[in-house]
Amino acid sequence: MTQTQPLAGRTAVVTGGGTGIGAAIARTLAEAGARVAISGRREETLREVAASAASGPPILIHKCDVADRDSVTAFFDWARGELGQIDILVNSAGINIPNRSLGSITPEDWDRVLQINATGAFNCIFQVLPEMRQRRDGVIINICSVAGIRTGLLGGVAYNASKFAMDALARSVGEEERDNGIRVTSIYPGEVETPILDDRPVPVTDEHRARILQPEDLASAVLMVACLPPRARVPELVMIPTSQSFT
Repeated sequence: MTQTQPLAGRTAVVTGGGTGIGAAIARTLAEAGARVAISGRREETLREVAASAASGPPILIHKCDVADRDSVTAFFDWARGELGQIDILVNSAGINIPNRSLGSITPEDWDRVLQINATGAFNCIFQVLPEMRQRRDGVIINICSVAGIRTGLLGGVAYNASKFAMDALARSVGEEERDNGIRVTSIYPGEVETPILDDRPVPVTDEHRARILQPEDLASAVLMVACLPPRARVPELVMIPTSQSFT
């Protein structure tokens, strides 16, 4: 481990690593020296992220749908084979939908949002816990949302419910596993300039996109948490744009 590569010798898995926050996290962890494996549903975007890494070990890629338990099992079997062990898990896969109110959402959309945002995080945590328990060491970071702290019309009924579920999952696992040396963090971002904005019912202007959080802001927070010593645990971290209210 060096000052410029504080995660040298460590490994990380990042879901949703093909775009937005997940992609920025993957590049940042790799530049910090970690060996990183990313997953996502589209191989072409994963390849683009791997090719864009400026420095550090090469980013490894593998297609995976976190809502599909068999796909998740296959991904983590592959990741363990490539990395040897998984020190850091970042759950960054997430979606939202254009029709967000209870009056307009379909049952199928509800199921898909919950399956990816909440059950997907469970599927991945379930995969890494046994080895982390055995080593009595591990970091799990969930990219949640301020919609998981307080509901709002902007996120919509399914997204809000999924992020509250993700938050409860992280809090529960963090308390259950802290004596096993496993540290669980939920990061609650406000508005972030990512492709998920494209699914908003009302289009977002370029000016608005420029003044909200950027994916690299979240990546810096993840790096900070990942670099802390085993004695330090950050259960929750809220990050919002300066222009966004939190009242």
